[in-house]
Amino acid sequence: MATVLLIGTLDTKGPETAYLRDRVCALGCDTLVLDSGILGEAVGLEADFNRREVALAAGSNIDALRNAGTRGKAVEEMLKGVRSITLELLSAGRIHGVASLGGAEGAVLAAETMKVLPVGFPKLIVSPVASGQRRFGPFVGTKDVLVMHSVVDILGLNEVSCSVFDNAAAAIAGMAKAYEFRAPQPADPQPTETKNRLRKSLAATMLGNTTRPLMHIKPKLEAKGFDFVIFHANGVGGPAMEELITQDFFDAVLDYTLSEVAGEIAGGYHIGGAARLDAAGQAGLPQVIVPGCLDFIVFGAKHEVPEKFRDRPSYYHNPEFTLVRLTREEQLAATLFLVEKLNKARGPVAVVVPLRGGSIMDIEGGAFWEPETNRLCREALREGLHSNIRYRVVDAHINDNAFADAVLEELLRIVI
Repeated sequence: MATVLLIGTLDTKGPETAYLRDRVCALGCDTLVLDSGILGEAVGLEADFNRREVALAAGSNIDALRNAGTRGKAVEEMLKGVRSITLELLSAGRIHGVASLGGAEGAVLAAETMKVLPVGFPKLIVSPVASGQRRFGPFVGTKDVLVMHSVVDILGLNEVSCSVFDNAAAAIAGMAKAYEFRAPQPADPQPTETKNRLRKSLAATMLGNTTRPLMHIKPKLEAKGFDFVIFHANGVGGPAMEELITQDFFDAVLDYTLSEVAGEIAGGYHIGGAARLDAAGQAGLPQVIVPGCLDFIVFGAKHEVPEKFRDRPSYYHNPEFTLVRLTREEQLAATLFLVEKLNKARGPVAVVVPLRGGSIMDIEGGAFWEPETNRLCREALREGLHSNIRYRVVDAHINDNAFADAVLEELLRIVI
C-alpha cells in the first residue's frame, strides 16, 4: 500500500497533522508521521519518529538543540535528522510521497528535506507562506515541490482550513498511489532509470526568446529516436538541468539559451550561478552551445527595473517581465565566462553562432541590435576557444529555421 510520510512540528501543528493523516488514510494510503518540532512536546498525536529520534539521527539530542543559542541553529541541526530519516525511508522503499503542514519554520524544514528527494517523487507543502508574497525559491529549489497556499494560518480545524487540508490529502494520496504503481518492485532487477533510458535523452535550454527554433528542432530529434528535455533558462531551469546531468539523466546537451550566464555577470532575475555550464563539461557529455540571449538580463514589470538600469535599451516582454540590454563590457565578460567553461570540458563541444543576432530584439532595427558588440564577442569566442572545440558561424538569426537546422546538424554529428 502507498505510504505517505507526514513531516510536522507537532508541538504547534499536532491536531492539524493528525487531521491530514486521517484524511490520507481514508483515501487508501498508510502514513508515517515524523515530528520535526524542537520546543514543547507533541500534541494531538503520537509520531512514528518522535523529535528525540530525529535529533539523534542528526547526531545530537533534543536537549542540546533546545539550548543551541538561536532558533535558527537548532532548526539547522534538526533538519539533518529529518533528511536522514526521510532518505533512509526512501531508500528502503517504505514511502511513496511526503507532505507537510507548516508555517515559516515547518515549511523550511520540510522544504529543505524535499529538495534532496528525486524528481518524480511526490512532495507537497501546505503553508501560508505560499501566498506569492514571498519568493518560492527557498521552498522549491530545483525540484518538483508542490506548494499549496493554506489561506489561513495552520492553527485550528475549521471550515476553511479543513477544506484546504482535504484537498492536500487528496493530492498527496493520489500522487503517492501513482508513484507506487510506477515504482520498480523489489524483485525487479532493472532500475527505473535504465528502463527509461532505452532512448537517448538530450537536455536543452530555452526561453520565450528562443521557443521557435527549439520547437523546430524537437520533432526532428524525436523522429530520430531521441527524448528531448527542455529547461526554462530562468535561473532555476539551468541549475536544475545541471543537477540532473550529475545524476546521469542525459546523453548530450544543447545549451541554446544562455540568459543565466548574462544574469550571472550583470544581475537580474535569471542568475544561473558560478557553476553554470560545469556539469556537462565535467561529465564529458557532448555539448552543442549557442550563445543565445547573452545580450540581456531580466527584471520584473517596468517600474521594478532598478534605477541604475533605466537608461539602457529595454524591451517590454510582457506585463511581468522587462528585458534590459547588457553593456558591451558585460556581454564580453559573459562571452569570456563561456569560453572559460567550455575550454574545461572533457567531452566534444561544438559552438554555433548566429551572425544576424542572438535574441528577439538583437536584430537589425531591434532595440538590442549592436553589431559591433556582437562582432567583438564572436572574435573573443573564436580566439579564446581551444582548437579542439568546433566553431561554426551561420548567416542567420538565432530564431531562423536555417540556423536551427544548422544547430541540429551539429547536434546529430556530435551524438550519433
